[in-house]
Parts: sequence; structure tokens; C-alpha cells
Amino acid sequence: MADIEQARAQFDRIDTDGDGFITAAEFKKALAQGGDWNVTDSVAEAVIGAQDANKDKVLSFDEFWAHLSKA
Repeated sequence: MADIEQARAQFDRIDTDGDGFITAAEFKKALAQGGDWNVTDSVAEAVIGAQDANKDKVLSFDEFWAHLSKA
């Protein structure tokens, strides 16, 4: 199980506008900054969509944490 404090720090790093949600664009940008330049918009949207429990097309921290804590 992941550490919630580390998860919060990672979430906050990805959530660049600080609105409390991770968009597909923010997710794609974070991956690019980590060196993965091959992620397309549609792939980023699919990854967000797979974890988006309420289907609002963004990830809240609760959705992010639920995904991490499954591992």
C-alpha cells in the first residue's frame, strides 16, 4: 500500500494549477517532464478515464488515492 503523504505530494506535483484535480493535460505534462514524451492526448485521457470513478474527466485526490492503494 502506498504512503498517503507521498501520494498527496505526488498529486500536488501533477496538479499544476492547484485546483484539486488532475486533468489529462496535467497528467500528460507530468509524464513528459519525467521523460515520457510519447504519451498522446488520447492516451492521457484514457488513463484518467480508467481511474475516474465519477466520470467527470478529472481525478480528485480520493480517486488518485483509491487507485494507488489498490496496488
